[in-house]
Amino acid sequence: MRTSLVKTILAVIAVKGESPVEAGGAVVFFAKDKEEQEKMATTLSRVTEGVVHELENGLKIVVKH
Repeated sequence: MRTSLVKTILAVIAVKGESPVEAGGAVVFFAKDKEEQEKMATTLSRVTEGVVHELENGLKIVVKH
């Protein structure tokens, strides 16, 4: 029997100083600017086989569906 994660936030990617982020259930990565944030989100989604979603407050999250 195989066990897998379903609909789980794997990572939060924030631009340092722009978004109030606190520690929680997901790993938080801080980028120096929007360009680095986009690159980190893309790389993390490929590695984790997740999907990047952008929130209204500028945060990006990687979700495993």
